[in-house]
Amino acid sequence: MTDTKDTHQKRLEQLQVSLVDAQIWSQAEGKKIIIVFEGRDAAGKDGAIKRIIEPLSIRQTRVVALPKPSDHEKSQWWFQRYVAHLPASGEWALFNRSWYNRAGVERVMGFSSAHEQEIFLRDVRPFETMLHDSDITLIKFWLDISKDEQKARLEARRSDPLKRLKVSDLDKVAQDKWADYSKARDVMLARSHHDEGAWYCVKTNNKKKARENIIRHILTAIGCPAYSQTPEPPDPEVVFSYDEVIAGNKTLFK
Repeated sequence: MTDTKDTHQKRLEQLQVSLVDAQIWSQAEGKKIIIVFEGRDAAGKDGAIKRIIEPLSIRQTRVVALPKPSDHEKSQWWFQRYVAHLPASGEWALFNRSWYNRAGVERVMGFSSAHEQEIFLRDVRPFETMLHDSDITLIKFWLDISKDEQKARLEARRSDPLKRLKVSDLDKVAQDKWADYSKARDVMLARSHHDEGAWYCVKTNNKKKARENIIRHILTAIGCPAYSQTPEPPDPEVVFSYDEVIAGNKTLFK
């Protein structure tokens, strides 16, 4: 049976109702939620975040999308500029790219030294363990897209006047450096996947399925005990733990 736009929208709206349930509960319980979105250019980070925050409280929800660091920030401890944006009691912070820039774009584009990148990979697990020990719920997504789909989306951006703000200089090298980004991703995921900061991979060639299943995973991970309607767990063919990649049961686009 063909999935229509209307049926997708109905499912999405019900999931958004559950997001409201989860935020009401997290506010009452003083929960602190961090959701990290990483992935290649055009993998769907913006679209997923938009659907998540649409029904949520503006006062209790923040989207963190930091620009490139200033010279002053470059001299700081790498995590310092991100710590300022961590959530307080009852808040959700969604990072549209995060501290993992050091293991991704900075590594591929040479914006930091090999020594700085190694220090980051050494320190990221202890940093996230500290977040966990401070009663912060950390949810990490790697949004995975094929090379052909990325190419099509980047070309659509350049030809659509409404998407001009999404076009960046880094888009120009995303395809040329595809293999370099794959290598950086594999190192990053392998060295920063741990019990207190597990990576969940999302197949995003189908935007609608990806968005729905990202929300389902969030609802499961937050652990709200009561929803208006119990959400289905995510489709394991769309969202899966990096453990599945390690075990050889799932693969990422090369």
